[in-house]
Amino acid sequence: MKIEIRTPITPKEWEHYYAMRYDVLRKPLNQPIGSERNDGDLTGIHFALYEDGMLRAIARLDKVDETTAQTRFVAVDPVVQGKGFGKLIMDAVEAKSLARGDKKMILHARDYALQFYLRLGYTEIEKSYKLFDVLQHYLMEKEY
Repeated sequence: MKIEIRTPITPKEWEHYYAMRYDVLRKPLNQPIGSERNDGDLTGIHFALYEDGMLRAIARLDKVDETTAQTRFVAVDPVVQGKGFGKLIMDAVEAKSLARGDKKMILHARDYALQFYLRLGYTEIEKSYKLFDVLQHYLMEKEY
């Protein structure tokens, strides 16, 4: 098994990247195609985890301010959830954040992902917002 974590390169890889973002994060909430993208896609650092060439997980790293980063759009292919790919992609995102000098990572976790982020060392700060008035999110942070 070969694991590779990098930014998508080819048009087909980008197509798969955004398709996973839509299929995992937007389609279950009955949102239209296109809702999986935002302006931060132009400035964020994109991560794609490939297992033997198959896309398994994605995430995006954004800059909030001089010392704070934010992880967004974390998704793991439902077929392989629970096999460690979420942790691997978060490790890569955090390593990149640390390497560029960030001191803290924030994220807004879906209610069903709280335990995952707690296991990774994040602290729950507060209820933040309900995505599409349906799915509760929680602000979480991790200081390096």
